[in-house]
Amino acid sequence: MQANSGNEQVPQQAALLNFLTCWFRNPKNVGAIAPSGPALSRTMAAIVDPAVEGPIVELGPGTGPVTAALLERGIEPSRLVLVEYDDAFCKMLRGKYPNVKVVQGDAFALDQTLQGHAGAPLAAVISSLPLLNFAQEQRQKLIEAAMKMLRPRAPFIQFTYGANSPLPVQSHLYETSASKRIWWNLPPARVWTYRAR
Repeated sequence: MQANSGNEQVPQQAALLNFLTCWFRNPKNVGAIAPSGPALSRTMAAIVDPAVEGPIVELGPGTGPVTAALLERGIEPSRLVLVEYDDAFCKMLRGKYPNVKVVQGDAFALDQTLQGHAGAPLAAVISSLPLLNFAQEQRQKLIEAAMKMLRPRAPFIQFTYGANSPLPVQSHLYETSASKRIWWNLPPARVWTYRAR
């Protein structure tokens, strides 16, 4: 048992080192000094309904903790489309999840980035982007583009370390709900869900 535990620690340590390297290189785009923890990743993945048809797009997967939680939830790898800006993260994700589609591109130009990679309607968009690091105009453009691609009532899922929603709570495009604060994540986080009307 100890040998297996040690072997599992090696990839986790390599992923953390890669994450920190990318954070030092571009802290605005990475947005955190550690990957999402298991409690946060599972909370986000639990909102996705595997029975709803269509592609599931993950924005800013980083080293892939939320991807792992989605796969553990029973999502078929072929349904996942990961949109990642950073080249090093893309290489890591392609090696770690060979049956998942990894698209290197800009999530803030979502309609262009997904062209030829994911057809609408989407079953869910699940985001680990550090939205609070970006202008409100960019955030608004992102949610508007995502809502056009999502099925009615399909979720746009976003976590934040901030106290408030990173996207406007009042909107004619979507309804909003929030999880309790996830204290087991470092730093503690909250998951916001925006459901297309």
